[in-house]
Amino acid sequence: QVQLVESGGGLVQAGGSLRLSCAASGRTFSVYAMAWFRQAPGKEREFVSFITKTDGRTYYADSAKGRFTISRDNAKNTVYLQMNSLKPEDTAVYYCAADGLRVSTSANYYDYWGQGTQVTVSS
Repeated sequence: QVQLVESGGGLVQAGGSLRLSCAASGRTFSVYAMAWFRQAPGKEREFVSFITKTDGRTYYADSAKGRFTISRDNAKNTVYLQMNSLKPEDTAVYYCAADGLRVSTSANYYDYWGQGTQVTVSS
């Protein structure tokens, strides 16, 4: 089992920045990729970004490109999401996810999930 704990959410004005963290524990050696998803009220959970553990390959949703940066610190078993130029439409609960076999933009493929951290962007 892998446990994931997110932190770093909060309230920020439009144009501001936040950095989310996701700390993994447990069988972290089995993790191949980690990702960030988000879910706004009344909407489905949507992909934001992923990063592979070994070679650091990254991928972003169009909504995140140019504004968000995903990174990892393997020594700390932690993944980060630096979010700049935040917009009110970025308001959501942000979830960290991990998988041992593959990378995907689909939430269905991820085996492990954190509890989420709330990000609220005011206009």
